Amino acid sequence: MQLELRELYKNFGQHEVLKGISLCAQSGHAVGLLGRNGAGKTTTIRILMNVFPADRGDILLDGKPVDYRKTRIGYLPEERGLYPKKIILDQLVYFAELKGMRRTDAVTATSQWLERLGMSKFRNKRLDTLSKGNQQKIQLITAVVHDPDIIILDEPFSGLDPVNAELLKEVVREEIEKGKVVLFSSHQMNYIEEFCNEIAILNGGKIVLSGNLREIRRAHAGNALSVRSPMQEDICRYYGSRASRMADGTVQIALPDPQDCQKEMCLITGRWPVEEIRIFEPSLQDIFVQYTRDQV
Repeated sequence: MQLELRELYKNFGQHEVLKGISLCAQSGHAVGLLGRNGAGKTTTIRILMNVFPADRGDILLDGKPVDYRKTRIGYLPEERGLYPKKIILDQLVYFAELKGMRRTDAVTATSQWLERLGMSKFRNKRLDTLSKGNQQKIQLITAVVHDPDIIILDEPFSGLDPVNAELLKEVVREEIEKGKVVLFSSHQMNYIEEFCNEIAILNGGKIVLSGNLREIRRAHAGNALSVRSPMQEDICRYYGSRASRMADGTVQIALPDPQDCQKEMCLITGRWPVEEIRIFEPSLQDIFVQYTRDQV
């Protein structure tokens, strides 16, 4: 299954929010949709979910316009949308029915998911009696209980402690392995790097960088060296402004010309004892900042 967003444009009054968004997502893979606030991520998601239409452009599933009567979409929003005073089981079943499930199937699936996430003992409690992390798990169930074809996760790890975060990671991996199309939006780059094969970075309503994450990181490498040495103070003094101390204890040395890489490595290893030296490969955080520092 292939989901394709093709040349999406959207205006709100005189404000052009989307300026030709195009991306593809394959079943069994996660795509990271990244951008600063106001870049167009939420508008793109809402058009994909058929909340409102694009002014121009197409949303295709396996090359054909998405039939929203037959295509199941699960959505975990950044801003939670459950009812705090209602019984958890009742509202989970209600949301599942809204998404086309028969009541008996909805009750069965909801009970299975509550058990899966260790929440069965809360099934007859009000939502507002739960911790923030447990409320997030209940919200997750609304996104997956109806076995959707496409899953959209917007800041899914917000407010979760490490144990619940690991549990949610397991669920996300399982859904990807089932062959779902997963769109992942987050400002927590470590989660994007963990789950996403492909990324698309939005800035000012346009995609300014997209493709395979590993290939993107490799393409942006080569402009610096990463050095670990007991003589890092001497190295920093020698290179001056070209040297930067990193949080992991290494020294990053900027290369004026990537062609000087081997020459610079030989100089460093010949002059100082070196525990590790390698071509610096930027993190997704580094690349994101580079492409969104100046918001259009």
